[in-house]
Amino acid sequence: TVICSAHVKFTNYPCTHVHFIWPSTHPLMQHCLTLTLARHSRLILRNQLRCVHKSAAMSGLLINHPEYSWLRELGLSEDNPGVYNGSWGGSGEVVTSRCPANNEPIARVTQATLAEYEETVQKTKEAWKMWADVPAPKRGEIVRQIGDALRKKNKVLGSLVSLEMGKIYVEGVGEVQEYIDVCDYAVGLSRMIGGPILPSERPGHALLEQWNPVGLVGIITAFNFPVAVYGWNNAIALTCGNVCLWKGAPTTPLTSVAVTKIVAEVLELNNLPGAICSMTCGGADIGTAMAKDERVDLLSFTGSTHVGQMVAMMVQERFGRKLLELGGNNAIIVFEDADLNLVVPASVFASVGTAGQRCTTTRRLMLHESVHDTVVERIAKAYKQVRIGDPWDPSTMYGPLHTKQAIEQYLAAIEQAKQQGGTVVCGGKVIDRPGNYVEPTIITGLAHDAKIVHTETFVPILYVLKFKTEEEAFDWNNEVKQGLSSSIFTKDLGRIFRWLGPKGSDCGIVNVNIPTSGAEIGGAFGGEKHTGQYMRRSTCTINYSKDLPLAQGIKFE
Repeated sequence: TVICSAHVKFTNYPCTHVHFIWPSTHPLMQHCLTLTLARHSRLILRNQLRCVHKSAAMSGLLINHPEYSWLRELGLSEDNPGVYNGSWGGSGEVVTSRCPANNEPIARVTQATLAEYEETVQKTKEAWKMWADVPAPKRGEIVRQIGDALRKKNKVLGSLVSLEMGKIYVEGVGEVQEYIDVCDYAVGLSRMIGGPILPSERPGHALLEQWNPVGLVGIITAFNFPVAVYGWNNAIALTCGNVCLWKGAPTTPLTSVAVTKIVAEVLELNNLPGAICSMTCGGADIGTAMAKDERVDLLSFTGSTHVGQMVAMMVQERFGRKLLELGGNNAIIVFEDADLNLVVPASVFASVGTAGQRCTTTRRLMLHESVHDTVVERIAKAYKQVRIGDPWDPSTMYGPLHTKQAIEQYLAAIEQAKQQGGTVVCGGKVIDRPGNYVEPTIITGLAHDAKIVHTETFVPILYVLKFKTEEEAFDWNNEVKQGLSSSIFTKDLGRIFRWLGPKGSDCGIVNVNIPTSGAEIGGAFGGEKHTGQYMRRSTCTINYSKDLPLAQGIKFE
């Protein structure tokens, strides 16, 4: 018996040296060698295939394609941590973000577990103790730096919004600009927070109002504005002395990560706890935890009316504070004296912008009977000229829906509208191309109180209604359960003030000769009916005398 050593090079396999304790000419040894080499060959092939599959999976991510290399300028990679509380982490479910324009995978994000949520809340509450002591103007300076940091990444971050959400490039950049503008607004607010000094009925007493932060503001945002809505909340809340915990939409996690990286860098450069602006990517479990958590002093939720109702009930069960921005079933009313050169572009933009996925999208177009046919003809013609394409192409006016589920909702709504007496005069079909594209759609002939007309479907479907009188139009505007935005087109001054008055629009946003979509940051944005504040007010009484008179003339001796 001899020991024979066979040195074999196995590519991509760690074993390169095999020992055989048999005579070199022994048949059994040769058979063993053959089996061993075959086994190693199978292992080599399996390992190589695994490497090939892994390589293919990595190359299949858009972030690894040269034309999307700009994503790395935002600090993104193939796999991204979805938790930030001063340090980055995440060990929950891994989600793959997809581009709505082609349904290709962009990159992956690891979401938070409930244990990581708990750790994040603790760190965020601890950070508040420090942040609340920072003078308001100093807090404003941090917000100013956040705005400047966003300015440097405005276009690249806007490109990510376009890629991940699906809105056209100019809207994506415009959304980031809103966050920047709100930062500027909040900086001014940081030197203006105050309260009145009131006359006291007691001699030697001062009566004044003092505003203090509520503490931890939880922010749950929707997919359609993955940057701006967080910005509205974050900039104002920070200036007021609150800390923030953000859960973005599960379908736009890369945007949440990219924005948080920008904000975190500002905090770290100023030697501030990163947990001041925490983030936990996640699904319904994280959202439910935030709604039920008594440590969340105010919960700001933006999303559907259905989910908002559940959130409101959970927050109310603990008598918590909530700020809700929910659905909209917005109407434009066009009177016989309206300037149709304004009506047509306003109606088209407000109904097809963001592919009908704005809470302020126009969903009902009410036309006076004298102009009904003319306006429908002109708008239908304009719809056919809308440039449909890749959202990051500067020439594109109309991009895809965000998800495949939205396509199903689109088709279901059209079928219901037909069953309820509607006629499709434009659009109504899924576009045969990669991605979640549907035709912007106009439907006429429905009753003003048809069930589908009273239902907010987050897709580009416009219901056109015919009315006769002003009173009728105003009533139809107000009869839906949603009350976010509304608009009339008219030159009648009296009608304008009736529209603004107690018997006019019951919405939170009331417009004249402009569309329903869009709002300036200087005015309050919110709705009524099925559609807050970031600070708590304290009434402070200071006795600087040597006596103790009681209010209401009470004697307690």
